Amino acid sequence: MEMPVPNAGLLARKPNIVARLSAVLPPDALISDPAETRAYECDALTAYRCPPLAVALPSTTEEVSAVLKICHEEGVPVVPRGSGTSLAGGAMPTADSLILGVSRMNDVLETDYENRIIRVQTGRTNLSVTGAVEENDFFYAPDPSSQLACAIAGNIAMNSGGAHCLKYGVTTNNLMGVTMVLMDGTIVELGGAHLDAAGLDLLGVICGSEGQLGVVTEATLRILHKPEGARPVLIAYDSNEVAGECVSDIIKAGVLPVAIEFMDRPCIEACEAFAKAGYPMCEALLIVEVEGSPAEINEQLALIKDIAQRHNPVELREARDADEAGRIWLGRKSAFGAMGQINDYMCLDGTIPVSSLPYVLRRIGEMSKEYGLGVANVFHAGDGNMHPLILFNANKEGDLELCEAFGADILRLCVEVGGCLTGEHGVGIEKRDLMVDQYAPEDLEAQMAIKDVFDAQWLLNPAKVFPLAASETRRNMAIAAE
Repeated sequence: MEMPVPNAGLLARKPNIVARLSAVLPPDALISDPAETRAYECDALTAYRCPPLAVALPSTTEEVSAVLKICHEEGVPVVPRGSGTSLAGGAMPTADSLILGVSRMNDVLETDYENRIIRVQTGRTNLSVTGAVEENDFFYAPDPSSQLACAIAGNIAMNSGGAHCLKYGVTTNNLMGVTMVLMDGTIVELGGAHLDAAGLDLLGVICGSEGQLGVVTEATLRILHKPEGARPVLIAYDSNEVAGECVSDIIKAGVLPVAIEFMDRPCIEACEAFAKAGYPMCEALLIVEVEGSPAEINEQLALIKDIAQRHNPVELREARDADEAGRIWLGRKSAFGAMGQINDYMCLDGTIPVSSLPYVLRRIGEMSKEYGLGVANVFHAGDGNMHPLILFNANKEGDLELCEAFGADILRLCVEVGGCLTGEHGVGIEKRDLMVDQYAPEDLEAQMAIKDVFDAQWLLNPAKVFPLAASETRRNMAIAAE
């Protein structure tokens, strides 16, 4: 994966830059020793690594502002980082960049149950937001698989979703407002504790912008009252295509489950060996969960089971109590760890129309044979957010490149059927050169023009999102205009 050539002038000025940053940060909030910066050389896309120039770990919005102001004056690229769980290389540094991590900014600043909001610093982990309000029977809806570790900052950057986003939406549907620091150190407030802000939807521009426009330090999030109850049903089929047809029929019927999750045989086998959840050995497994009052749950599940039966399942199992419900979800929640125990893999993220699931699953199987690489499918089927896991040998020369080529073809397939390159992982470095497969030149130009407004020098999160040649041209134009 090609990255920009480091700025030799910046590398030579490192002592002066570090000295200036040290003056505005506590003694333990700046890391510049090359041996220590290696801890930040990559995120969860571990195939690519590059130690940064230095790492700043501020604790307040004001400290973030001071750091960005210095970097703006010195021309230092800045890579915002939450918990480093990005699977798309969203927090991948360059050798001449500063990592600006918000992991120490994890306080709850305000909780308002009457208006159903919570305001937090964005270094707080996703799951701990629910942890702060669950004693009062509230929860925060977006639930990425990495929710135990991922930070709200990264959730906002990538517009993350999760298993329950079918009913509750992704981050943008649960984000009310942000405090954001621009590249020149200016602190701005967007949105707030009300439903819709007047004027342009700048909050919608920021959510999913992958650290290209500013560093979000505080967020006002929507919290919801816990439902009266929830119950999952496990549905097993003897083919991926039939399972895909069942998902499509459930959605067409007008019922809205809180989640519809899909797992294929390779994933089922790995999860069962790892978690021993009691899954049947079949070709495809669906976990469909509904919630509400007992009467609502029974009515919804009756309709879902009726639809499932039309497709001749090999097993249909409804949870009778909390223990059975937990076991149904156990394997799915363990999927990524289970797959990691048996093979190196690359986790993709693309979104397709639900009606295209049978065709896309069949084509992925065909491409798997063409490339000679295994693939396991586990994903949020209800909203068509796919996560194919391509299996490869990281120690075999050429396997990584073959895996990436396979992944690129899967993502192009998603676009071809009317979907898009990403559902929640973001573009990062992984998909930046595929942006031309989804967007026309004028579309990319419009997006880059927005970045021009927020970050005229193109210093924020370099080499991400936009094709490298285009972003480098933009950066050089900004330098020439100074």
